Amino acid sequence: MGRRGARLSRAIAAVMMLSLGGWTAPRLALPGFITDLGKPKTPPVVNVIPAPASVQTPPLALLGGAAVADGSVILVEPGDPEARQVAGYLQAHVARTRGLNLEIVEGGRVPAGRAVIVLRRRPGQDPNAEAYALDVGRGRVAITAAQAPGLFYGAVTLWQLLTPDAGRGPVALKPVHIADAPRFAWRGLMLDSARHYQSPEFIERLIDVMALHKLNRFHWHLTDDQAWRLQILKYPRLTEVGAWRVPAGAAAQGDIDPATGKPRLYGGFYTQAQVREIVAYAAARHVTIVPEIEMPGHGLSAVLAYPELGSDGDPPAAIQSDWGVFPWLYNPSDHTLGVMQDVLSEVMDLFPGADIHVGGDEAVKDQWKASPTIQAQMKAMGIRDEDALQSYFTHRIGEFLDAHGRKLVGWDEILNGGPLPAGATVMSWRGIGGAITAAKAGHDTVLAPAPTLYFDNRQANRADEPPGRGTTVSLRDVYLFDPAPAALTADQRKHILGVQANLWTEHVRTEDRAEAMIFPRLSASAEIGWSPTAVRDWTGFTERLPAQMDRYRALGVGADDAALAVSVDQSPSAAGDGALVRLATQIGLGDIRYTTDGAAPGPTSPAYAGPLTLPLPTHLRAAAFKGGQAVSPVADAILDPLTIRHRTSQQLKLCAGKLPLNLEDDGPVAGPRAVFLVDILQPCWIYEGADMPHALGLAVSVGQLPFNFQIGADRDKIVLHPPRAPDGELEVRLDSCAGELLASLPLAPATASTGVTTLAAPLPPRIGRHDLCFTFTAKHLDPMWAIDWVQLLPVEPTPAAVKPGA
Repeated sequence: MGRRGARLSRAIAAVMMLSLGGWTAPRLALPGFITDLGKPKTPPVVNVIPAPASVQTPPLALLGGAAVADGSVILVEPGDPEARQVAGYLQAHVARTRGLNLEIVEGGRVPAGRAVIVLRRRPGQDPNAEAYALDVGRGRVAITAAQAPGLFYGAVTLWQLLTPDAGRGPVALKPVHIADAPRFAWRGLMLDSARHYQSPEFIERLIDVMALHKLNRFHWHLTDDQAWRLQILKYPRLTEVGAWRVPAGAAAQGDIDPATGKPRLYGGFYTQAQVREIVAYAAARHVTIVPEIEMPGHGLSAVLAYPELGSDGDPPAAIQSDWGVFPWLYNPSDHTLGVMQDVLSEVMDLFPGADIHVGGDEAVKDQWKASPTIQAQMKAMGIRDEDALQSYFTHRIGEFLDAHGRKLVGWDEILNGGPLPAGATVMSWRGIGGAITAAKAGHDTVLAPAPTLYFDNRQANRADEPPGRGTTVSLRDVYLFDPAPAALTADQRKHILGVQANLWTEHVRTEDRAEAMIFPRLSASAEIGWSPTAVRDWTGFTERLPAQMDRYRALGVGADDAALAVSVDQSPSAAGDGALVRLATQIGLGDIRYTTDGAAPGPTSPAYAGPLTLPLPTHLRAAAFKGGQAVSPVADAILDPLTIRHRTSQQLKLCAGKLPLNLEDDGPVAGPRAVFLVDILQPCWIYEGADMPHALGLAVSVGQLPFNFQIGADRDKIVLHPPRAPDGELEVRLDSCAGELLASLPLAPATASTGVTTLAAPLPPRIGRHDLCFTFTAKHLDPMWAIDWVQLLPVEPTPAAVKPGA
């Protein structure tokens, strides 16, 4: 055999004797070409989100990977119920998303010829409970971890390896060694169930998909001004009264419940039995639920139920359907604190996790300042100001939680007014400043900053984006967030527990819209929470995104496709008789291919290289391709003289952008509604570069919004343009909002409608391109008028000409 052959045989034998679950690259130094196989190389790419901490090609990769097919075995050791539970979870998800039926075997021999997936516990292997190793080779997969969370996350990684695309059936896995552990201990998602109620089934589905992103904290916002959603047995009126409201607007007021003869109530709450089931469901997926019970602000729903908890008389029930920052605070009396402690006692009985969130944000102190009783209380206690009074309130609650072995968590306003309770955790939402202050003071902190990690911000400027805040926070914006502020030292950064994305639901009314707002941005926030900086790579993330979108579809998750979709920006050409078209995608993945005859684009269709000048009419279709595969949906646009001069409110420019919101029309209670992009502090829109020589008329779709916003003194700063007619007008001006008045469209035809109404008017002839400014006149703020779309007409308005562009 010779010396070289003998060394090779001994090396191969040594490697064959190693357990696949125990291989670590530095342990081996093999001679000859075997050594070459073990040399450090560019880490192999695995289609996994979040990216694992370490991915390597193992020595002797020539021996092959593993082919997982129907009948492949998941092997667990007898007497390990947690491993058996993980095996069942993996089995169910692989069957659902890949159509493979895997067999679970507890101990014993595996039938010959079948690929085997070994789930193995190795106590003491890694002190991090969430760490795991995954090895593929020689027809088997081994997942090893010291504790159950790590074993679970290893199974989640394997599930992703088994779903590399939208296909069904067997999967050939390449040899790989993954050693993985999270960067941060707190990787969270907050869901606001107070502003809009979601079903327990939706909550459980969301928690399941969270777990598949290796997220481990579900922050559940259960109480606010608009509703109290958690059943408290000692105080039943909290849900009997506080969980229900009549939505704002004429349509809701006119939706009469036949049983009561009054406007129909909207709402719901979670019984304690339902909560226990949800908590157990989350625990099986290694997700801890962090309940939030807001105090001392955002408590209107509780004050409506028990007025003695309030600071200033009985509030009107109607304001419960408003949005914004309310002046109603809890009375900081011993009675109120006793009620809150009673509530928290039941909360702690329901939620076994260490952390209890008590809010603390946006507590406007006007009522406390105006109350003689509260001012006298402050003087008697030697409390210097209202911020210090909130700090006193927070300390009382913190001491109560600490006495019961729990930790207080609060929004960053709890830093105001004095030192924090011992052991308190600060959740920084007003940027990262709160996290920096807390960490420097020695307190743990979670980064959850607006706007980047506030998923109620829209993801693109498309007209079909769900309602929400008007600021655009793209997938890239989320991914590039740095959760380790440079202002902190290395020791101070140890206080950063992690990161959390947040979905506030003031304007996210339905469960399908909630999903669209959360996904796929949750993939980006998951990666910044789990993956070390060294392996995070925006380009690599975008290349893994199409497979993730396929997984969402297989799971039935309605993820928003804005990041991948091809946007079609169309406007009149320079000559005005054609269309100038620009195509783009948010993330720039792949090449855009297009057709102009209505045919489906393919990988060999013309490649987009720059703006297109196209004749009218043209049926344009476009999609992005990478490696011959489509990585985006197909964009479809009919270009004609109307569509190229059509703009939705999302395509118009807001004049100031002081408080932009993407809001639902006050339309039918059931059925579709228009969505308007509007700045509620300055409702004004600009149509930029209007093609005036080809604009002989104008059609505008308008609708009404209830002005149900608690914005304090900012309400008095909103300018109302005085109307000439009783019902007001829509005014169109040239070049600026103080420019020549081109048209005044009476609003009278729209005032009686609870939906949208199309108004039309001729335009005087003008040459060149000009900006057009659109503003409404009105005597009152409520209701507020908004634009749905604007259509420039190449002819004077007639019923046939007035229609929206495609």
